Amino acid sequence: MLQHLRSGWAAAMAPPASLLLRLGVTPDVVTWTGTALTVAVAVVFLPLGWLWQAALLLTLLVMSDGLDGQMARMSGRPTRWGAFLDSTLDRVADGAVLGGVALHLALADRPWSAGLALWALVAAQVTSYVKARAESVGLVTTAGLGSRAERLVLVLLALLLEGVGVPRALDVGVLLLALLTTVTVVQRVRAVHRSAAPDVGGSA
Repeated sequence: MLQHLRSGWAAAMAPPASLLLRLGVTPDVVTWTGTALTVAVAVVFLPLGWLWQAALLLTLLVMSDGLDGQMARMSGRPTRWGAFLDSTLDRVADGAVLGGVALHLALADRPWSAGLALWALVAAQVTSYVKARAESVGLVTTAGLGSRAERLVLVLLALLLEGVGVPRALDVGVLLLALLTTVTVVQRVRAVHRSAAPDVGGSA
């Protein structure tokens, strides 16, 4: 389902991507700007408790996340550097969002939920690392239950619900996110282990 939505949204990104290219804006500038805005919203709005506002702004930023890639494809100059930069800064943005959630929960005297948010942050980063490391050595892994899109939908929905007054929505959200990311790490590691079966036992 998310893949279908992603395809439709890519088509919707074509007009703004074309406009930015005509204005001389580069895909890298869009990548850096989107990340900076995401980090700013996460570290300012979330600790202050502006949850629904943060959820809406972050949703807009997430929805425009593919704009840089669309621009690169339309310009006929997609680069490995651009793909690397986009993936790297995605990790920064995701870390800022979950870090902001953890800080908000800690300030609200909900330490267990804050700890779960940090757990989810670490597991999400490990999820991405497992995939990148496996691919770098020619092994196969799978997406697992919790890809980046699913993780973002879950945390943004939890922020929005708590922001509009649903009690403990964020506590439930970070618990589910921690479980989802942990299961995904296990799934990916097992997939890599199966892919590496002929030479298991090599050094790290």
